[in-house]
Amino acid sequence: MSQIIYINIEQVVSIHKNTVYLSGGGSIDHFDLGRLESVLDHIQNDDYYPTFEDKLTHLFFSTNQFHCFHDGNKRLSIALSAFMLILNGYLYCSSKFIKELENISYHVAAGKINKDLLKEIIESILFEDYDNDEQLKLKILQAIQDNDEL
Repeated sequence: MSQIIYINIEQVVSIHKNTVYLSGGGSIDHFDLGRLESVLDHIQNDDYYPTFEDKLTHLFFSTNQFHCFHDGNKRLSIALSAFMLILNGYLYCSSKFIKELENISYHVAAGKINKDLLKEIIESILFEDYDNDEQLKLKILQAIQDNDEL
């Protein structure tokens, strides 16, 4: 694996501010930046997150779920992950990632899509299999429908 470029907390704050501003507004105040800073540090541990996909999944999931900011946590999970993709040479799939994860982020926040399924989705986009992976799309549909029936 080549050297991974990571995001720091100052970049997160800046990206959050710009994301909220450019996507329709909301508060840029935060609840707990330390929690998110811990995620940024933790993804650098190859024992816990050995692959880029593992690191990206944890970043997305944690940013989405931890609600470190008053507004824009779902938007930020997409923006930070896309930024990390671009920093690490994944420009070829960043547009697809943003487009597909826009809907997925809602279902992650609602608890319908768990971290394992999220990782499958992210890997499928990175490996350019997403459009043709009918089995994965059925898993996503099943997760959303199963949770709607509860």
